[in-house]
Amino acid sequence: MTTNEPYSINHLDMRQLKAGVKILRAINHPLRLSIIKLVEDNAKLSVTQIYFKLRIDQSVASQHLAILRECNILVYTRSGKNVYYSVNDQKIKIISDSLAILK
Repeated sequence: MTTNEPYSINHLDMRQLKAGVKILRAINHPLRLSIIKLVEDNAKLSVTQIYFKLRIDQSVASQHLAILRECNILVYTRSGKNVYYSVNDQKIKIISDSLAILK
């Protein structure tokens, strides 16, 4: 293949594509987007604070937090029995920059 050859679907790295889709799906969910905004507005929140403020069950919050954590959109720290979440600003910037390129 020469360097002047046009790109085709064969040039896509399917693992990267699947990872990108997973991240966009995580963000595209209304409740997960609310969680991200809430955590971002408060800098750092515990799981308890998140589910109380959003008026959702603890199990629902935990499921959605796991998805956001898995995509590295939220990061967490432990302090005793409490888990605190904060937004991974670098990841959000990468996502934002990537979407801007796709416009």
